[in-house]
Amino acid sequence: MPPLLTLAAEADYRRHFEATYCRGVIITHDGIRVFFKKDDFDHAFFESTFRNGVKDTTLSQVRAERMNWIAATLADPTADRFQGWDNKNGRYDVRRCVSVVFGDFVVVIRLGKKADGTLKANFVTCYDANNSIGKIRQSPLWNREDCLNVL
Repeated sequence: MPPLLTLAAEADYRRHFEATYCRGVIITHDGIRVFFKKDDFDHAFFESTFRNGVKDTTLSQVRAERMNWIAATLADPTADRFQGWDNKNGRYDVRRCVSVVFGDFVVVIRLGKKADGTLKANFVTCYDANNSIGKIRQSPLWNREDCLNVL
């Protein structure tokens, strides 16, 4: 596992995220470029007190310390990749890929197609899925060809 990232303050974690992910080039082990937005920081590194989707707490130290695990997970060719769940439609979505390689830590990306027909991705979130990893591991496997066919 990559070492935990220990920084002094929330602003330092935010700067690291923006420099590494928003301005950096992150590519999956099979060549898919993953794009990150500054707003992704708030979604990925804050938690909801009532698990209702409203990020109303301070920075989650547990999530922030694992920030460097995002790139490592996406770049690891041994990562297990599953289709993500679409809550709105109540089904699995092959356009969402959930990667797992370091324990219960998951990285979720949403796939799209570039003008030239190749895949690109946007970061959705990352978290320690200790409560849901069993369900995630029972999800259908993510497959590049299936994803391209849907797009």
